[in-house]
Amino acid sequence: MKPIETKQEYSNYVDQKSPNSPILKNCFNAFWVGGLICSIGQILFDFCKFKGLDETSSSSIVSIVLIGIAAILTGLNIFNKIGKFAGAGSLVPITGFANSIVSPAIEYKSEGYVMGVGGKMFTVAGPVLVFGISASVIIGIIYTFFV
Repeated sequence: MKPIETKQEYSNYVDQKSPNSPILKNCFNAFWVGGLICSIGQILFDFCKFKGLDETSSSSIVSIVLIGIAAILTGLNIFNKIGKFAGAGSLVPITGFANSIVSPAIEYKSEGYVMGVGGKMFTVAGPVLVFGISASVIIGIIYTFFV
């Protein structure tokens, strides 16, 4: 085999060696798994409302339960298999947030609870939290002055 000399030759080589991803199948799996997670959340919400809780309390309970289930499944290495199968369908709902916190905590547990778990737990979710909170503060300020 002759050496690769140009970017175009390298691009062709990578295209030739890379497997084609089944985009339609991946989208379908993401859709139904994400829909299933959201349906479970809706069922929990309706159950809480049926038991007489208000909407705010029901929403909080649903969030806590879904985060708890995702954290437990991550700890049991089941959520990673679901994520591999469903892709963004399992990561976009609130369950992806729980996975992004628990996964680094498990991975860095060997470095100790303070420097490992405590220091690395928010490596993935940290930037999301910082920019999400910052954006909400900015929007709140704009809302306060202009509405």
